Amino acid sequence: MLLTLLDTYPRRIFALIALGCAALLAFGLYLQHVVGLEPCPMCIVQRYALVLIALFAALTASTGNKGLQIVGAVLLVVLAALGAFVAARQSWLQWYPPEVVSCGRDLYGMIETFPLQRAIPMIFKGSGDCSAVDWTFLGGSIANWSFLCFVAIGLLSLGLLARRVRRA
Repeated sequence: MLLTLLDTYPRRIFALIALGCAALLAFGLYLQHVVGLEPCPMCIVQRYALVLIALFAALTASTGNKGLQIVGAVLLVVLAALGAFVAARQSWLQWYPPEVVSCGRDLYGMIETFPLQRAIPMIFKGSGDCSAVDWTFLGGSIANWSFLCFVAIGLLSLGLLARRVRRA
């Protein structure tokens, strides 16, 4: 049934991916501004990945051109893989927290203070904030659920890509 949906309604699937990312971003903002959870640098990177996925999925949903849908699906797979990598790294830090826990700088402070080639490794290195588990749902942290969402987006995009290439 899913393969039929991928073949019949690819634009709707891209639109659903964009809406799903928008909902995840809205929930993250709710957790930040209403619940009071401050995002760590890795959370910020995951948000940027979701914003880019939502943007490219919405742009891809707006076209009926199969070539552009293939390019859009490739971009979504790459962005979902990057987001899943960051979420997996954060999950690993939560499961195996570093012995020395220190509160690191926020993303903007790192970029303003250090050159980009030094700031990027610092972002992915994580800090005490990135290893903290402040919220859980069904036993999974935000990073765990984020990883699952990125994997689902990646697999769905990979399915769309395979079906678009096969029909092109």
